[in-house]
Amino acid sequence: MTTTGNQTAPISDAQRKLRPRLIGIVTSDKVDKTRKVVFEYLSRHAKYNKYVKRQTVLHVHDEKNESHLGDRVEVMACRPVSRTKTYRLLRIVRHEVQIDTSILEGEASDMFKRPEDKKTPHGKEKHEGGAE
Repeated sequence: MTTTGNQTAPISDAQRKLRPRLIGIVTSDKVDKTRKVVFEYLSRHAKYNKYVKRQTVLHVHDEKNESHLGDRVEVMACRPVSRTKTYRLLRIVRHEVQIDTSILEGEASDMFKRPEDKKTPHGKEKHEGGAE
């Protein structure tokens, strides 16, 4: 005895609903495979009829850790990856150039200190020159 179940044919790309796609800026890349992306838009205030700048912050899944702070990215809605992540990274629209500030944290930072900032470990100022 054969029974025919409720088998459905695979849905083609043309029949599938288009998922929302948004373009925003990465504001945090501290967590592995997760990015915070901000989308800014204008909305009209109900009472004053002036336009107010609003923003939406989304948690986006970035599988390969491709995007970095300041990049403009395109994201698409998907099934939930975690409790807060329901979007995934499609592509990086524009990479942002990042300035390396690590040289200011090391020995080079001593060059930029004022003389009154240079003190001995005991909190006394260094005297350069003659006897005390």
